[in-house]
Amino acid sequence: MNKSLSRSEMLISLGFLFMLVCAVGAFFFGVEVGKNRTTTQLEASKESTDKKPAAGTLQQQDLVSFYHTVFMPYREFQTQWIEVVENANTRQTTDLPTELKRLASLSQKTFNEISAVSMPVSTVLDQSQQQLLKSISSFQTVSKRLANSKEDISVTQILAAMRKDQDYKLAVSKSLQGQQSYYNGMVQWARTIKPDLAQVKDMPSTMKTSIWKSLPLIVKNKLSADLITASGSVVNYYPQDLTSRIDEFISSGQADKLKYDLVGPISELLIDTKAVRSGDFKSSMVSQYAKQLLPQLPFFLTDES
Repeated sequence: MNKSLSRSEMLISLGFLFMLVCAVGAFFFGVEVGKNRTTTQLEASKESTDKKPAAGTLQQQDLVSFYHTVFMPYREFQTQWIEVVENANTRQTTDLPTELKRLASLSQKTFNEISAVSMPVSTVLDQSQQQLLKSISSFQTVSKRLANSKEDISVTQILAAMRKDQDYKLAVSKSLQGQQSYYNGMVQWARTIKPDLAQVKDMPSTMKTSIWKSLPLIVKNKLSADLITASGSVVNYYPQDLTSRIDEFISSGQADKLKYDLVGPISELLIDTKAVRSGDFKSSMVSQYAKQLLPQLPFFLTDES
C-alpha cells in the first residue's frame, strides 16, 4: 500500500500545524498582555490612593455629615435655650427653674448624641465639635445650678445671675467659636475647588464696604460668623442671614446715606436693632446669590432644589 501523502493532504497537515502554532502563540501573548494590564491597573490604583486628599482636607460630605450629626442637634438645643430665656425676659415664663431643669436634661441628651459622632481628626470640624460639646456641658452646669435657686428668687434675679455666671459666659463663648470653626471649614472646602479664593482669615475691624462687596459669599459668611461672635450673644439666625442683611444695607444706599463705610458698625447696628432674622438669606438667595459657590447644605438650598 502506498503510504505517501498526497500534495493536498500535506498542505492540509501543514495548515493545521500552522494554526496550532498560531493558537499557542496567541495564548501566551494574551497571558502576557493580561499580566501587563493587571500590573498597570495596580500601579494606577496605587497612584490614585497616593493622590487621596491630605489629612485635614475637607470634602463636601464631611460638611454635610457634620451638619446633620453635630451642628443641627446643637442648634436645636440652642434654639430651645434662647426661647426659654426670651420667654423669661418677656414674663411669659413664671416657673423658670422648672424650665432650666428641662434644659439640663436636654443638654445631657444632646451631649451624648454629639459626642458619639466621629469627625475627621485634625480638622476644623473636629475643633468645632469639641467647642460645641464644651458649650453644652457649660450650659448644663449653669442650668442645673440656677434650677436649684431658692423659691423666693424672682425670674428677673435668676436671669441677672445667669448673665454674670462664668459657666454661662463660657457656654456662649464656646457656642460662637464652634459656629466660627464650622464656617471656616466651609471656606477651606471652597479653596479645594477655587484655590485662588480670597484670603481673609479674620474679620478686620477696618474692613470697608467696598472690599466687602468684592468678596465671595462663602467668605462673607465666615466673616459674619466672626461678627456674631464679636457681639457676644447666641442668636437664632445664621451667619448667612447677617450677610444678606449687610449686603442689602449697602446695596440699598442706606450705608451711604448714613455715612457708614465700614462693615463693623453696620453689623453692630443690624444686630443691636434686631434687624436680622432667621430666613433672611433664603428670601434673597435666588435673586442675589444664585451663582455663588456653596456646599450642598440644607440651609443653602432653595425649596425647589
